[in-house]
Amino acid sequence: MAGGLVALLDDVAALARLAAASIDDVGAATGKATAKAAGVVIDDAAVTPQYVRGLAAERELPIIKRIAVGSLRNKLLIILPIALLLSQFLPWLLTPILMLGGCYLSYEAAHKIWGALFGHGDDHAAAEDEPRDEDTVVSGAVRTDLILSAEIMVIALDTIAAEGFWSRLIILAVVAVVITIVVYGVVALIVKMDDIGLKLADGSTGFVEKFGRGLVKGMPKVMSVLSVVGTAAMLWVGGHILLVGIDELGFHPIYELVHHGEEAVRGVAGIGGVLAWIVNTLASAIIGAIVGVLIVLAQLGISKVLAKRATAAK
Repeated sequence: MAGGLVALLDDVAALARLAAASIDDVGAATGKATAKAAGVVIDDAAVTPQYVRGLAAERELPIIKRIAVGSLRNKLLIILPIALLLSQFLPWLLTPILMLGGCYLSYEAAHKIWGALFGHGDDHAAAEDEPRDEDTVVSGAVRTDLILSAEIMVIALDTIAAEGFWSRLIILAVVAVVITIVVYGVVALIVKMDDIGLKLADGSTGFVEKFGRGLVKGMPKVMSVLSVVGTAAMLWVGGHILLVGIDELGFHPIYELVHHGEEAVRGVAGIGGVLAWIVNTLASAIIGAIVGVLIVLAQLGISKVLAKRATAAK
């Protein structure tokens, strides 16, 4: 009897160790998957505050909460099941889908840069001036989030493709929840930073007052920097996805060229690893910029053709 009890305790202990190891593996894989999607996360955090611009201050947090709930619904109820089914039954589709996402990220970044340099056109300006209600804001933000969330989840899935089905399910669910909390927590903080600064400035003196006024003055600059960082991150991530994807589909020269460039600087004492990362990042960003600009030009060309046909039809 005692021997049976000891054997049972040994089995329980072994199972506990196995569970702990599995949790560690899941945690490590979750961290890796989340880090790989960081570029899209930065852009998501940079884009979302724009949706509450011009709305009543007391409605900002409720709207962000509604968008966050919609984002989580996108990830868990729509994207996660589709991604798992694809990875289980059509894993060869992941690379092409990921590359489509890379093209989209490159296009979005190039479109922002193009707009900053040459303007978006009258239609865009008119859309900015239209009055907005909460339901319209939330539905538009959730639709945009569906694309960004899909890219985040596919990037994460590609990182953990070698894991078992249940591990992939748990990791992707954790990634979905963690990224949603982080992104919309940061967004809420950014949106309310002005109000926090005003309260500190109005109700305090000395350093606290100066700090509050500094927050109010500094937030527009922070948003500008965040927007630039998000655009650069999209070029980098989108270009890197395309670089790796092209190699995986069988066209190796571009990837090999970049790899040779990395190896050429990797031997530099003390900073070789950093230089190799910079080479890869710059090459990825250049690829993303080229692809993004080509798509923007194609879009502009198609728009002109459609506009001419519409004019001729009248």
